[in-house]
Amino acid sequence: MAVTSSTSLASHLSTISFSGIRPSSNTVSLSTTTHSFFQNVDSHLRLSETKRSCRAVVSMAGSGKFFVGGNWKCNGTKDSISKLVSDLNGAKLESDVDVVVAPPFLYIDQVKSSLTDRIEICAQNCWTGKGGAFTGEISVEQLKDIGCKWVILGHSERRHVIGENDEFIGKKAAYALSQNVGVIACIGELLEEREAGKTFDVCFQQLKAFADALPSWDDVVIAYEPVWAIGTGKVATPEQAQEVHAAVRDWLSKNVSAEVASKTRIIYGGSVNGGNSADLAKKEDIDGFLVGGASLKGPEFATIINSVTSKKVAA
Repeated sequence: MAVTSSTSLASHLSTISFSGIRPSSNTVSLSTTTHSFFQNVDSHLRLSETKRSCRAVVSMAGSGKFFVGGNWKCNGTKDSISKLVSDLNGAKLESDVDVVVAPPFLYIDQVKSSLTDRIEICAQNCWTGKGGAFTGEISVEQLKDIGCKWVILGHSERRHVIGENDEFIGKKAAYALSQNVGVIACIGELLEEREAGKTFDVCFQQLKAFADALPSWDDVVIAYEPVWAIGTGKVATPEQAQEVHAAVRDWLSKNVSAEVASKTRIIYGGSVNGGNSADLAKKEDIDGFLVGGASLKGPEFATIINSVTSKKVAA
């Protein structure tokens, strides 16, 4: 599960030290801001009009197929995953949705061998290049060998807990794509960055790091995950999420190409559940979801997948 207390997260950060993976200079130190992050999350979820970024963004819905990913994070046992797979195999899923699940590395083979082919397998991380003397890492080649089609990169827990910076994440993404593994590229701002009106600036900086590294935007899905909404039970309103998704699409159009802006799917993550997914799906620039805790519950995950029907009605 995502870290849900300031004490436990600060403890994680105080004990982690990396020589080759250091946060970029503008990364906010969570060890000093975690208390305010969690103590104020209930009262500061909405941008005030005075702090809100004043950018003119023209909404232009994407053309890609709805996409829903389930990030199981560091959860599960052989038995619980067997039950979850059984639930997913028995679920009735809308046909026009791309669905992937990302089990812990230990259970990828179990899931791949027992899960319906309707759902593709995704990894939660990968190394920057070929395998070798990199203790504890997993190469893209190894992921392909056991049937992974996708990998999640740039997730906030990798950025802010583990300490991966933009450049390092971009290298991972570029190598994964070079090996024909699709990338779910995560971006998103901290609570204090949103309160300071820096949401767009943070997301665009993270996007630029991907853009500078990627050989192509084919097989890339962008996941906007506001850090303050991950694992907290708090979720951006449909309007807040749509605003950022439209801005991301506008950035792609201006900085990559109009074609990439139209074709690249931009999905939302951050406490998505069966109760809010339909309203979020109605927004024209929300092309699906990256789901955390709710993806561990088969019936609820199916409900989220099937929220594509709200997209059809809205269209």
